[in-house]
Amino acid sequence: MAFPTAFLDELRNRLPLSDLVGRRVRLVKRGREHSGLCPFHNEKSPSFTVSDDKGFYHCFGCGAHGDVIKFAMETEGLSFPEAVERLAGEAGMEVPRETPQERERAERAATLYDVLEAAAQWYEQQLAADEGQEARRYLIGRGLGEEARKRFRIGFAPDRRGLLRKAMNAKGIGDDMLVAAGLVKRADDGTLRDYFFNRVMIPIADRRGKVIAFGGRALGESPAKYLNSPDGDLFHKGRVLYNLSAARQALNARSGTGDARLVVVEGYMDVIAMAEHGFPAAVAPLGTAVTEDQIKELWKLSDEPVLCLDGDSAGLRAALRAAERALPLLKPGRTLRFAFLPKGEDPDSLVRGQGAAALSAVLGGSETLFEAVWRVRAAGVDLADPDQRARFIADLKNSFAAIEDPDVKQAYNDALFARLRGSRPAGGPRPPRRRGGQGRFGGTYQPPKHVDITGPLQADMQARGRSSKSSLTFALSRRQEELLLATLVNHPGLLDELAESLAAAPIKSEDLKALKSALLDAFAADPALDREALRCHLNDEGFSAQLDRFESRELLVHGAFCRPQAEEQEARAGWLDVFGLAQRQIAKAEIDEARRLLAEDMTDENLARLAIVESGGKT
Repeated sequence: MAFPTAFLDELRNRLPLSDLVGRRVRLVKRGREHSGLCPFHNEKSPSFTVSDDKGFYHCFGCGAHGDVIKFAMETEGLSFPEAVERLAGEAGMEVPRETPQERERAERAATLYDVLEAAAQWYEQQLAADEGQEARRYLIGRGLGEEARKRFRIGFAPDRRGLLRKAMNAKGIGDDMLVAAGLVKRADDGTLRDYFFNRVMIPIADRRGKVIAFGGRALGESPAKYLNSPDGDLFHKGRVLYNLSAARQALNARSGTGDARLVVVEGYMDVIAMAEHGFPAAVAPLGTAVTEDQIKELWKLSDEPVLCLDGDSAGLRAALRAAERALPLLKPGRTLRFAFLPKGEDPDSLVRGQGAAALSAVLGGSETLFEAVWRVRAAGVDLADPDQRARFIADLKNSFAAIEDPDVKQAYNDALFARLRGSRPAGGPRPPRRRGGQGRFGGTYQPPKHVDITGPLQADMQARGRSSKSSLTFALSRRQEELLLATLVNHPGLLDELAESLAAAPIKSEDLKALKSALLDAFAADPALDREALRCHLNDEGFSAQLDRFESRELLVHGAFCRPQAEEQEARAGWLDVFGLAQRQIAKAEIDEARRLLAEDMTDENLARLAIVESGGKT
């Protein structure tokens, strides 16, 4: 069967090609593309490239080339309709059935592009005519000269009702097509009137640069200062970003003198002003908060797009809405950043009043998504008040519970724990932690070499934009995990020194990972909890089976140091022995992985990476 072109375009748009290919091929991110060993022929050096932005894969070895649909066909032995059916189910789309009505709709959609292009040209002509004089004065007042007006194809809808309809009818475009294009609307009494009048007209294009709608800025008195085209066959407000096509081209070129980062701002004029001052990769939602579909669209162009928001309370609320929509979608390497403008400024006023350097400084000081959520949630909260602190922690944990990726969720909860330790509850600050020298229990203690337990190889890979999911498969044994947790449950006084190391320990058993989080949360909420109070709390949290296991002879025979009766200094030494063994095993796994990568690809980059891990991270 034949599928409508618009449906197939939307299907390809919704499914990142690298996600589908990555299930069969180990992909490594290089710049804006991914590479790996070709799945269609045997090769030792990667020649297979995947581009989410361009929507295709290509092998420079065997010539294999295609999109997400063809990849499913080639790797799963599916016919074209079967591949479309399967991928549509994955994308949450209903496959259109070939009916006369669907064929008519597809034909109409193809024609609508022509109708909207004709309207865009007509609006441009009206701006240049005598009737557009007031609109031109308005644009000049906003700093937009003739070159900028042409670049963004800005036009004008005159304050004479029915003028557009008459002009389009003269070109052979019927009323039904004008209604379908959102250019004319039908009143309750059946009469037709132009949708836009007395407005500066800004064309809205899809990611290919084709006009699909308009935004109109009122010149006279109007209840709506900005008005967008209604949703229709081509235009869906929550899925489209203004200036996306031009931003995509700017990011692909990367050879100009402008700022190459992808920035999301509030409105059309902000985008235009930024582009005029050296920020060509700016986009804007269309009068609504950023949606999930728009966030996915942003990630096709950048792993860390920056949302540039007002610095007032409304901007903070907008940041929280965007963050909470993004949290369930987060994956390693895909996030959002937030930049807050000085109060009373928007990107348009800032860049025109203080220049590009002022805006660049704002963007350069952008915050992580975690920091933005903390900032908004902490506004007006007294963290020294136990009740407010508990509510604050519950709110953040509830937000982070929405994260679907388990590794990202754990990282956010670990960051929450670490941040809470820096904002002490009532009772005064704890003494600063010692680094080396005389420890709490006497003797000399040097913290473990790789406290973050991830090692230099994975940190280096993440810094270079490569996947952190390498072939490292090391994990603690179940018994080692139990010994680490049992020691701290039975000796909670050690958490003051060892909690950060515990937070980074690679505990993989799901029940013990949950116990680890509960233990750290309890310590963050009340660092003074004694053993009995802590065990009572953990029992209430549902960990009675694990706590019983911590007192079993089967476990304690392997770690007398974790018994409640053991001296705290003995417990500390035993804990560090287990933790140190894990670090040594991870360090060995890192070296083995770095050597494997170098054997696969003899590059200076891989050689330098091996040198880093063999030196223990020292450069």
